[in-house]
Amino acid sequence: MKKVTIVCDGSSLGNGKGETRAAAVAVLGYRGYWRAFGEYLGSATNQQAEIAAAWIGLKNLSESCRVRLLSDSRYVVETMTGNFRKKTNLEWWEKLEKSAKKHDVTWEWVKGHAGHEIQEIADKMARKIAESGKIDERILDDAVAEIGVKEI
Repeated sequence: MKKVTIVCDGSSLGNGKGETRAAAVAVLGYRGYWRAFGEYLGSATNQQAEIAAAWIGLKNLSESCRVRLLSDSRYVVETMTGNFRKKTNLEWWEKLEKSAKKHDVTWEWVKGHAGHEIQEIADKMARKIAESGKIDERILDDAVAEIGVKEI
């Protein structure tokens, strides 16, 4: 199995108050090379955006892989490792679980806004997509170019 790292983040500007604009981004790394995927989620909450970010990363893998998935969401990591129960967002969890079944996933929490280079890039891209309301492939490509060739 290929060993892949996914660093993901979701952003919900407004988080359910007023005009919410949400997006999710996953940055996938394989042998030091990185590629980013993102989606505009409309009025999703922050929790939903965080779940979606992990789902986006996993669904973009073309074959079964050994995955190290890093998220700054304790909600996602603790739920997927069985420490939290799923009480809400059941449709979002179902999508994530379906995508995760194909892979051997290790779920890791990484502190957000603490200098983790790739997590900071995922966060910045998710915010830009949420603000603009659309995916701009140039933003994703440019952000990944900042990483260069790097294994984590």
